Amino acid sequence: MNAAAVVLDIDGVLVDVADSYRRAIVESVDVVYGRTIRKDDIQEFKDAGGFNNDWELTYAAALYILAAEEGYSQSLEAYTDEIAASGGGLEAAESVVREAIGARATQRVTGRWDRERLRDVFQQLYLGDELYRGLEGGEPDLERETAGFIHDEPVLLEPEARDQLLADYDVGVLTGRPAAEAEIALDRVGLDDAVPVEHRFTMDDWEEGKPHPRALTTLAERFDAESVVFVGDTLDDVRTAVNASEADSDREYRGIGVLTGGLTGEEGRLKYENEGAAAILESVNALPDWLES
Repeated sequence: MNAAAVVLDIDGVLVDVADSYRRAIVESVDVVYGRTIRKDDIQEFKDAGGFNNDWELTYAAALYILAAEEGYSQSLEAYTDEIAASGGGLEAAESVVREAIGARATQRVTGRWDRERLRDVFQQLYLGDELYRGLEGGEPDLERETAGFIHDEPVLLEPEARDQLLADYDVGVLTGRPAAEAEIALDRVGLDDAVPVEHRFTMDDWEEGKPHPRALTTLAERFDAESVVFVGDTLDDVRTAVNASEADSDREYRGIGVLTGGLTGEEGRLKYENEGAAAILESVNALPDWLES
């Protein structure tokens, strides 16, 4: 494909987050409520859409646990299917629970649904004590000490592929991470100095989140690029590129799915294809050759 700019997601594309962000989701719910979901269940939420923000995915998982204690009898797969049918995201999750268990039971659930505490525990587990103090400005209060799951993120982008992309294309980053956590990951893969701040979109830069196209179309404008590829590891990443094509007819956008995140194997390929992915690659390291072929 003739592309002028390449925009990269971070999680599942540049670094592996199976034992960091995804672990933090599972363990945060367990710490706060003594029960939790399985790590494999996280992909059900991702596929439902609207959960680019892992804090909100954590809230939705906790909501499911609490609703089950108030009579919600659907499986987690049915829960996430209903979320998808309702438009995806946390607001849809709340609507699904409210309609299923009624107003009184929902009131009891929401009375115990402590999103602020869930977020704080998540950050303590993910960042570890030292980074938590520096980035969150608080004192850790968990009984266990942790170095932080953030240090358990193997690099996926190989130096040769990185250097080839930087040599041949304008490179940008579009991620659901907060800016400070994005900077840590980009430094680890050797892109922090190579991708200026104006060529990045993080959680701190926009409210809409994926799959809203604004961040991608804005990056295309900043690059003055006629064609853009966006590489991600979720269906919402591909949907972002599809939505950008609909919102900006003056440019060409293509969504590329990689199989190094939660979507893997033939099932992952089929899901990407159904969302309109221009290509499905084993990893981001195959991108330079694919672009040149």
